Amino acid sequence: MVKQMGGRKLGVTSSHRRALLRNMATSLFLHEKLETTQAKAKELRPFAERIITQARQGKHYLVRRHIQDKVVYKKLFDVLAPRYAQRPGGYTRILHLAPRSGDNASRSLITLVS
Repeated sequence: MVKQMGGRKLGVTSSHRRALLRNMATSLFLHEKLETTQAKAKELRPFAERIITQARQGKHYLVRRHIQDKVVYKKLFDVLAPRYAQRPGGYTRILHLAPRSGDNASRSLITLVS
């Protein structure tokens, strides 16, 4: 029996999707909030939370795989990992915004919880 794979395609190729998630996660960690479409925010949440968990565990090689920006990489280990050291998960929050005026796409604001 053929089963569906999890995750959204977002209308792009797999390599484009991987780059999109890496860039969005980098921006989220740098600015601690990101405004995007609802589908992209829902895809970004588990990706970003996995990276924060790996930073908490001190797994530099796994974080470096996705985060190329040196400033964000340093911030993950120096600021964000200690901030979430006692938190068992749920590092992000998705807030729904008004639809985008151009194409009526549902927008969301994904933020890091404090």
